Amino acid sequence: MRSGSPGPHAYAVLLGLKRFDLRSLLKDVKRGLPYRAVERLSLNLALPDELMPTFVWIPRRTLNRRKQTGRLLPDESDRVLRASRLFGRALELFDGSRDAAVEWLMQPQPAFGGTTAFELAGTELGAREVERLIDRLEHGVYS
Repeated sequence: MRSGSPGPHAYAVLLGLKRFDLRSLLKDVKRGLPYRAVERLSLNLALPDELMPTFVWIPRRTLNRRKQTGRLLPDESDRVLRASRLFGRALELFDGSRDAAVEWLMQPQPAFGGTTAFELAGTELGAREVERLIDRLEHGVYS
């Protein structure tokens, strides 16, 4: 933080969060992120409203209830943070181009057997596979 860089958790800015250190993020997830984090991620992704529940693996009715209460549960917060992390990685891969990042997340990938990164993002296992592919692509290993 002394250098002015938000560090390895910069993707939290995609949720409108202002603290990027690990301790603060863990505390926020345990407490439950504010619902506005979902709205901010949706805005940054420019996704149609009907696709957001799929990306964060939270049913639409549940999201509607969370909107009324104003706060997500810890496990829901973790999923939203994970989706933000993957979107952040895709943005890095495409030099900050939101359109290219979203298009890549939504395109079937041969490396995933024709599944999209968007579909895999809902589980930690799937998210790790997406990150592995992004790492390979960043280093010129096309598979």
